[in-house]
Amino acid sequence: MKIIIIGYGTVGQALTKILYEKEKQLFNKYGLRSNIVAVVDRGGAIISKTRLKYSTLMKAKASGTVASDPNFGKPGLKALQVIEEEAADVVIELTPTNIIDGEPGMSNIKSALTNKKNVITTNKGPLVLALITLIELARHNGVHLRFSGAVGGGLPVLNFAKKSLIGDRIISIKGILNGTTNYILTRMAEAHISLETALKEAQLAGYAEADPSYDLNGVDTACKLAIMSNWILDKNVKLKDINVSGILDVTLSNIKKIEKKGQTIKLVGSIDDEKIVVKPQTLSKNNPICVDGVLNAVAFNMESAGEITLVGGGAGGVVTSSAILRDLIEIRRYTNS
Repeated sequence: MKIIIIGYGTVGQALTKILYEKEKQLFNKYGLRSNIVAVVDRGGAIISKTRLKYSTLMKAKASGTVASDPNFGKPGLKALQVIEEEAADVVIELTPTNIIDGEPGMSNIKSALTNKKNVITTNKGPLVLALITLIELARHNGVHLRFSGAVGGGLPVLNFAKKSLIGDRIISIKGILNGTTNYILTRMAEAHISLETALKEAQLAGYAEADPSYDLNGVDTACKLAIMSNWILDKNVKLKDINVSGILDVTLSNIKKIEKKGQTIKLVGSIDDEKIVVKPQTLSKNNPICVDGVLNAVAFNMESAGEITLVGGGAGGVVTSSAILRDLIEIRRYTNS
């Protein structure tokens, strides 16, 4: 299976490490032989007609861009040209989320699908703005669009809800869906530090971006609720339909005031028949979704089965790359590439 990776930050690098380290295991167990033939970052591309070595990718990236490699580097080469001109079975699209117009991810994904390449993405922008259109484009061209890592990090929220809850009706969904804000609120409660100090810790640990505004303002959680609503519940939700409040107004004083009652504050996203909301909520520490650190937790309230809760890693390159790997294996099963 020939792979093109677009966007080579924390997640892309973690993914390539897993693919190379577990190469024999993945082939023996799943028949997955992954050959990364091109990687694109902001500085350009690195391309091989056969297979790029892990050491080559890491050495080039250490110089600032994969395009710096003297043998395979293509400085300034754009993602769309690589997608359109290079032979590949799968394009893994990992560029940053843009909720205004979805670019550059939107064009990258559309180009790959149009050129009959399967797509895996963690980019929430295109999924929020045009999920149904992109799914139809994939079907029209006989390829697959997978996006497990867009919601829940390594937690299989979308696959579980879509495949494992069939036959029952989901009444509501509630959860902690942003590992960055959960880490910040956890550190504020545990260490009695300010939001600003906890944010700096999160950035140093690699859990928060240099610009964490989507996380702090609740937009990232809102995007995930929109994807869940539209993919799992077959709704037609736009971001403007979601009532969103972030954690910027949560203070250490707020947290201290309720901790003696066995409670804490978490950023919670919820979906029911009447409304979709993102806001900080006071939760009992015994609540199943009240998880700490970068964990995510999602509770499905089912008509017959009652409440079913998933808990797992929700932030970081390794856990998100595990979701991409699941998507790769699923595409391999369907395509026999």
